[in-house]
Amino acid sequence: MDSQEFDVEAYLQRIRFSGSTDVSLDTLARLHSAHFHTIPFENFDILLARGIDLDPQAVFNKLVRKKRGGYCFELNGLFLQALLALGFKARALLARVHLTGTPSGRGHQLELVSIDDRDWLVDVGFGMNSPRGPIPLEWGWSATMGGRTIRLTDGGHFGTMLQTLEKGEWKDLYSFDLGYVFPADIAYGNHYTSTHPDTFFTYSRVAGLPCPEGGITLLDQTLKITTKGREEVQTLPDSPAYLDALKKHFSIEIDASYDDLKPLIPKD
Repeated sequence: MDSQEFDVEAYLQRIRFSGSTDVSLDTLARLHSAHFHTIPFENFDILLARGIDLDPQAVFNKLVRKKRGGYCFELNGLFLQALLALGFKARALLARVHLTGTPSGRGHQLELVSIDDRDWLVDVGFGMNSPRGPIPLEWGWSATMGGRTIRLTDGGHFGTMLQTLEKGEWKDLYSFDLGYVFPADIAYGNHYTSTHPDTFFTYSRVAGLPCPEGGITLLDQTLKITTKGREEVQTLPDSPAYLDALKKHFSIEIDASYDDLKPLIPKD
């Protein structure tokens, strides 16, 4: 699917976006917010052994037509296609995730967008840790977005590091460089991230959807609803009612039985 084939109207309806779509920072920020708050982060097709098809039409059909969610390669892949179709100058970047303290391979996709000779990072596919808006590509930049303080800094041989402030200390989220990313690079990252038994997505059920004053996250049977800093924790039933909760909280309908999600790939 090239930019001329992308169904802009259907995409904008999916993310409930209205208003100007001119190529500007304001439009980029509004598109980012609408996409991020509408399309959930989730990995259920991996656990259903369906695989992650990154063909642009397949991603569009899944996330827009079928109103499913996805993970970084799908969410940011769709967002990149939308930006290009709307006339933005944008390209993919790949990042190493540092959440565990040990850097991963380049298994996370984000985007670089250039507006009026200034570069911006956009990421709608890092779950609840996603930046809540475009970030200027400037070392030393920091801001509080969506109740979280983040910054860009020199990552040494890792390139540029995105960090978040937690309990008074800076925590690494992911690092990236500006090297050109080919479709084959994304295919390699997607294959490993969605199939290797050491990756989080092959053995845990994950979903996330932000709300204006908080968000909803799912990890296996544990559902957390955060509103204005207050957290409510629920344990979802080990039964078909689990699928009802997915639909209620995330609008996810996986077209499968609960037993199809069991057992999860064991993690030694």
